Amino acid sequence: MSEKILKRSEVSVEDTWDLSQIYATDELWQQALEELKGYIPRLESFSGHLCESAETLLAFFRLNDELSVRAAMVYGYANCSSDVDTAVGCYQNMKGQAMGVLVKLQSASAFSSPEILALSDGQMEQFFRDAPELETYRRPIYLIRRQKEHTLSAAEERLLSMAGEMMQSPDEIGGIFRDASLSYPAAVDAEGNTHPLTAGTLVMLQMENDRVLRRSAFEQFYGVMEQYKATCAALLNAQFKALRFESEARNYAGTLEAALNANEVPVEVYHNLISAVHENFEPMYRYVRLRRKLLGVDELHMYDVYAPLVPDCSVKYSFEEAKATVLEALSVLGEDYVALLKQGFENRWIDVYENEGKRGGAYSTDVSRPHPYVLLNYKGMLDDVFTLAHEMGHALHSYHSTKNQPVCTSDYVIFVAEVASTCNEVLLMRHLLQKTTDKKERAYLINHFLDSFKGTVYRQTMFAEFERFMGERTDAGETLTDEVLCEKYWELNKLYFGPDMVSDREISLEWARIPHFFYDYYVFQYATGFSAAVAIAERILNEGESAVADYKRFLSGGCSADPISLLKLAGVDMSTPDPVNAALKLFAELVEELEELNS
Repeated sequence: MSEKILKRSEVSVEDTWDLSQIYATDELWQQALEELKGYIPRLESFSGHLCESAETLLAFFRLNDELSVRAAMVYGYANCSSDVDTAVGCYQNMKGQAMGVLVKLQSASAFSSPEILALSDGQMEQFFRDAPELETYRRPIYLIRRQKEHTLSAAEERLLSMAGEMMQSPDEIGGIFRDASLSYPAAVDAEGNTHPLTAGTLVMLQMENDRVLRRSAFEQFYGVMEQYKATCAALLNAQFKALRFESEARNYAGTLEAALNANEVPVEVYHNLISAVHENFEPMYRYVRLRRKLLGVDELHMYDVYAPLVPDCSVKYSFEEAKATVLEALSVLGEDYVALLKQGFENRWIDVYENEGKRGGAYSTDVSRPHPYVLLNYKGMLDDVFTLAHEMGHALHSYHSTKNQPVCTSDYVIFVAEVASTCNEVLLMRHLLQKTTDKKERAYLINHFLDSFKGTVYRQTMFAEFERFMGERTDAGETLTDEVLCEKYWELNKLYFGPDMVSDREISLEWARIPHFFYDYYVFQYATGFSAAVAIAERILNEGESAVADYKRFLSGGCSADPISLLKLAGVDMSTPDPVNAALKLFAELVEELEELNS
C-alpha cells in the first residue's frame, strides 16, 4: 500500500460506506431534519398531562420510540458525513444542526422524568394493569424511577437539557483541533527518507523495524503536541467542569458516580479494576524486560513499545485478505453470524482507508438502522485485521440487539459495549495460533496477543486511573493545567511500565492526543470488557454450541437488564474481580511461553 494519503475524492467508492442507505441525498436529510423538528411540539403537548392515564403514558413512549429511530438516523448521517472529511464545512454545519435539534428534543421532553417519578409505586403498577402494552416499557420506566434522588424539577431538567449542546463543545472542538487543525513534520528514517506523520500514522510508524524512524515519529509528533499542550489542557478542563456541573446539579457525590450510575455500574467495579491491575504489575514488568532483551537494546524507550519482536514475520494484509481471515476465525459463532459479516463486507457498511481530514481511529456507529456503519483507517498491518474484527463485533452486537429488542431497550450500555468486539479479537487470535506450526510465527502472534493485553488491560486501566485523577481534582474545585496533567501522566507511565522502561519525557504529553478522555469515564470498560471477552471466548471454544447460544442471548439483550445480569447470560460474573485476575493470569502464562520460545 502507498504511504500517500489520498484526498477524499480520490478514494474508490467501493472502499467507502454507503450513507445513501440512510438518506439518498443531503436534501432528503435536510427534509428529515425539518420533520424531526416537528416532534418538539408533539412532545411538549404531553407536559402536565403525561400521567393522566396509562394510555397517555403509552402514547408518549411510542412517540419517543418513533423519534428515537429518526433522530439516530439524522444525527448518524451528519456525523458520518462529517467524520470522513472534517475539513468540509457544510457537514460540520449539518452535524451542528442535528445536535441542536437533539438538544431541543431532549429539552422538550425534560418534563417526563419528574412526572413519571411523581407517581406512587401503586399508581405505576395500576397503569401496567390498565394498559398491558405498557409492559414493553417497564424497563425504561424502572430506569427513570431508580434515578429519583438525581432527578430535578421539570423546569430544572429543561434547563439542564438546554445546556447539553454547550456541554458537548469541548469534545467537538477537541476533535476538530486534533483531526483538522494540527499538522506534523514528516518522520525521517535511517536512510533519510521522509514519511507522512499524522495522528493516524503515528502508531503505524512506531511499528516499523527502523528505530530511527520510530524515534523520529515519536519526537516529531510530541514536539507539535508540546506547542499546544495548554490548549489541550484547557479543553480537558472544560470537559471535566461540564461533568462536575451536571454531577453536582444532580446530587451525585462526584463525576465518577454520576457517569457510572447511569449504566447501573457500581463505582466499586472501577476501583476494583485499578486495584487488581496494581496487584498484577509483575507480569507486565516481566514482559517489558523480555521486550528489551528481544529487541537487543540497552535501554527500552517509549518509541520501542510497538516495535515488532519477530520482524521477519511481520506481514501486510490486503483488505480482502483481512476479511477472509476474519470470516474464517469467527465461523465458530455459526453460519448466521458469518452471513451477517458477509453482508456488511459486501454492502458497504465500512469506510476503509485513511484520507485527508478523516477522523482518526476506528469505530462502529450508534446508528443501527438500516444497519450499523464502521469507520476504519486501514493500513494493512496485523493490528488492522484485529481492528476489523473488533469493530464488526460492535456492529453485529448492535444488529442483534436492534433486531431482537423493542426500540426502547435496543441500545446496550457502555459497560458491555466492548465485550462483543473484544471477544471477536480473542477468537481471531486463538484461530491464528491454532493454525500456525512455525515457532517464529507463534512467537510473533503471542507477542501480538500480549500487546493486546497490554494495550487493553494495562494501558486502558492506566488511562482510567488518570481519568479518576482528573475527576477527583475537578471535584475538589482544582484546575487541570498542562503542568499538572503532564506530571501525573508521566508518574503513571513509570508505574505501569516499570523500572526497565525509559519513560521519555515526551510521553507525558500522550494524554493530549487521546479523544476518549472526553467520553465520560469510558476507558475502564475496555479493560473490564477485555476480561469478560477472554472468559466468553474460552467458553465458546471449549463448550461449543451451548456457549454460542448463551453468547447470542447476550448479544440480543440490548439494555433489557442491567449489564452485570446480561453478562451472566454469557457465563461471566463481573461483580467479582475474578475475570480480571483470570485474564492477567493468562497474560503471565503467555509471557512465560514467549520467554521459552526465545530461550
